[in-house]
Amino acid sequence: MSDRGIRTTVQFNSKIYDHDGPYKHQWCSDPLENYRFDESRTSFFADNVESLLNEDGTEYTVVSSVNPECIVNLKIKRVSPGFQVGKNGTSTYGTDPAHPWGTMRHAFWPRCVVSGTMKTKSKTYDATGRGAFNYAIQGMKPHHAAARWNFINFQTPTYSAYMMEFTTPPSYGRTIVNVGAIAKDGEILFAGATNTLRHLAVQHDPESKWPEPKAILAEWKGKTKDGQEASAEIMGDLPQTAECVDVLAHIPGIIKTLIGGTVGIAPRIL
Repeated sequence: MSDRGIRTTVQFNSKIYDHDGPYKHQWCSDPLENYRFDESRTSFFADNVESLLNEDGTEYTVVSSVNPECIVNLKIKRVSPGFQVGKNGTSTYGTDPAHPWGTMRHAFWPRCVVSGTMKTKSKTYDATGRGAFNYAIQGMKPHHAAARWNFINFQTPTYSAYMMEFTTPPSYGRTIVNVGAIAKDGEILFAGATNTLRHLAVQHDPESKWPEPKAILAEWKGKTKDGQEASAEIMGDLPQTAECVDVLAHIPGIIKTLIGGTVGIAPRIL
């Protein structure tokens, strides 16, 4: 505890989406004790939780028994190179890029294979399949970083299309930052920050009070490693919303009070 009454907290969050019949999604968010990193700061440990990066930097093992309602035992192995945009994947805030008052850093494994299980008290879920890994470090208050986010994680047996887009608050001119990549096994076909995402149709969501996208057009543009222009596109209607997540219901109380009370916003994930 500091002299200002603020202390560091660490949470382990996990979620299971069960679409077998009526939605029975399982969300767990638990505070951790005795947390620490290894010397390289690539693996993380706490009581009943481990996140381990293997020696060649290609696979994470995530194990958690901190909550009996969501026992996690997963391996996430990248099968294409990772990517970041710019020198180190960092977005800076402030008038002096050399001395920013706020930063965010993102790096991605856009194409991975996943194995393992997630287990509740009543059911064991086989997590075998394809996935992606998103590394994010946020060096500022979340409501100052962005007012809106869009993510696309599209996986097929042959290709992966990954996109992350955020729009800064009005104080930073509602600037749109969009990074993404098209990958296949063993190769990033192209990646960069010249992509676009449009909501072609929206409807008002009465629960969140936000415009819910119902159809999208996502476009990736860049150059291949041999300098050729390349592009990819996903367009179409979105399926029924799996869930509207009330973000404030899933974060520690001190942060909830700051964002919901002081700032006066109601963030949602649709």
